[in-house]
Amino acid sequence: MQSRPQSSPSPWLHGIAGGALALLLFAPSSLAQQPASDEAGHQAFNNSCRTCHSMKEGDNRLGPNLNKIVGRKAGSLPNYNYSSSMKEAGFNWDQDKLTRFMVKPDEVVSGHKMQPYGGVSAEEAAKVVAYLQTASQ
Repeated sequence: MQSRPQSSPSPWLHGIAGGALALLLFAPSSLAQQPASDEAGHQAFNNSCRTCHSMKEGDNRLGPNLNKIVGRKAGSLPNYNYSSSMKEAGFNWDQDKLTRFMVKPDEVVSGHKMQPYGGVSAEEAAKVVAYLQTASQ
């Protein structure tokens, strides 16, 4: 049996492989992950919330704008007519409350005005909350 001499890969292949390796090694990991995450959250917001809510400060629609909602006291946004139960909720919105409210709103604030609203999955709600946090910065 004869052995065939190994041929080295062409120079252009080395260039491509080296460039890809450099991108993987030196690009921040958040840069690689952020766009897909932001896009998924933005899409989830559009699918579940955009009909009634805006992310633009001062742009209240059927529902209040959600700009800087994380940390905001429930029912406290000026120039929006909240239900009395939302005004009296007595808490600030955090990730957990927002997620739970999107999934089962009646369990968080009974008597809210989001009618008719059937909620979203916990996975979609988590995407929306992540989007709300990043889009409000």
